[in-house]
Amino acid sequence: MRGALGALALMAAPAWADVPGSSDLEILPRFARAEIVDYRLEESVERLYPQSALRRISGRLRVDGEIDVVGRLSALTYELPRGHGSSEAFAQARAALLAQGARPLHWCEGRECGASSLWANNVFGNARLYGPDEQQAYLLLQLAAPRQDSLLALYAITRGTRRAYLHVELLEAGTPQGEHLPNAETLLRQLKEAGALDLAQLPAEPADPWLALLARALRLDTGVRLLLSGEAAPTWREALIERGTRATRLESTASERPGLRVEWLH
Repeated sequence: MRGALGALALMAAPAWADVPGSSDLEILPRFARAEIVDYRLEESVERLYPQSALRRISGRLRVDGEIDVVGRLSALTYELPRGHGSSEAFAQARAALLAQGARPLHWCEGRECGASSLWANNVFGNARLYGPDEQQAYLLLQLAAPRQDSLLALYAITRGTRRAYLHVELLEAGTPQGEHLPNAETLLRQLKEAGALDLAQLPAEPADPWLALLARALRLDTGVRLLLSGEAAPTWREALIERGTRATRLESTASERPGLRVEWLH
């Protein structure tokens, strides 16, 4: 009887196990049945997180933008269960973080991220993250208050072997970070994904760098039409028109809402 019960217990036990000493981040729920296959904690680490595609020119890594941060690093890599692609875990993680008020700073998917080999080896130093360029996704976020001095990076990849991974890095900076701005591509992607953006932090008087950022995002897709609402929405509309956006692409309505709400008019 004891042998039968032991065999039954073995059958009921999960077929995976985490790296000893590892644990999930409290702010990020684990994808069901995912396994932590790499885990490390480091104090006072300098990290350079890209805000553009990665490419190699004349043997040197080139990026158009990056954020340089020093602080406490928590890094973990999940291997996802068979039958699940990395895009599923990436979408779940992104939704969980956005629901907590985290702000995307750079978001790319597929070949627009650049070479997967550069992300795996040069950015994250983890060879198991190398795979087909079209099967990758990257998201860099700044967490919401009271953790606004922390950045979180997600990198998802499905390898040619169909093994899928989600890599997560939390960098808790040792100095106040202030507000990091997203790039225009990420702002536009987020707008199209969510349908609206609430930018309560924007001042009543339009000014750079946010004015330049919104104008550039609108130049990336000249078919996008927007409804601006908020206490200074008409003023922001006029400022964007002065920066080259066609007036027919922008509508505005004044309200008591602080800052600016931007809605995509399909």
